[in-house]
Amino acid sequence: MNTTAAHRVLLLPGSVLPAGPAYGPLLEVLRTRSGGAVDAVTKDLEVYAGPAPSADYSLDTEIAGILREADAQGWDTFHLLGYSGGGASALAFAAKHPGRLESLALLEPAWAGSWGWSPAHRALWEQYRDLDGLGPDEFMAGFVRLGVRPGVTAGLPVPGGEQPPWMALRPAGIRAFLKTFASYDLDRDALCRFAKPVYFALGGLSNPDDYGEIAERLSGVFPRFRLEVFAGRHHFDPPHRVEPERLADSLLEHWESAG
Repeated sequence: MNTTAAHRVLLLPGSVLPAGPAYGPLLEVLRTRSGGAVDAVTKDLEVYAGPAPSADYSLDTEIAGILREADAQGWDTFHLLGYSGGGASALAFAAKHPGRLESLALLEPAWAGSWGWSPAHRALWEQYRDLDGLGPDEFMAGFVRLGVRPGVTAGLPVPGGEQPPWMALRPAGIRAFLKTFASYDLDRDALCRFAKPVYFALGGLSNPDDYGEIAERLSGVFPRFRLEVFAGRHHFDPPHRVEPERLADSLLEHWESAG
């Protein structure tokens, strides 16, 4: 594999773990396997930029943050990778600023527009919305339960115990994402015109009515779409933390394919 030219990569985390702990294992492998050819920068989500999400928060807030970070790095074009809420933000960015991207990598994006989803997918999202009135602990437990196949328990967060300070912000941040997902207009036609390579990593134990259907729908949207299934992984036990070697090899191949 030829990795002599540096790949400029911006990585967005999900709505729970901050970017540092989320991507630490993957970044270490990328540094080793690329021989320094990957210039990777992690960026935390804008929804957590203050003590609470702003009243007018939307995915456009995340888009503006991505632009600021890329400009601060001096990157005219770059590869964008996003997981969960960061994946939804990456999709929104690709729709509005396709010329800034060399490729797109999606690690189970939490949302992909409102395009005539199946009854099972719509029913699942009603369950997500029903979480809104719950207290923080119950909200997070319900949020985790809905993200995996029924009966899956391995690799799920363990409730109780001392929580890091940033965890207190997560229920409000996830609620802000759910709110913008309900109203944001993701331009499907713009994504159909996105001609750069798109990689999608899917956990085989994730909820198929959510992430599985998102993968299926996006496979019919992007002209250059590649799906990779990680059979033993799920949304809260993702490959960038648990199988970073395999994911790093796939990403290096993906970035090379952008030419």
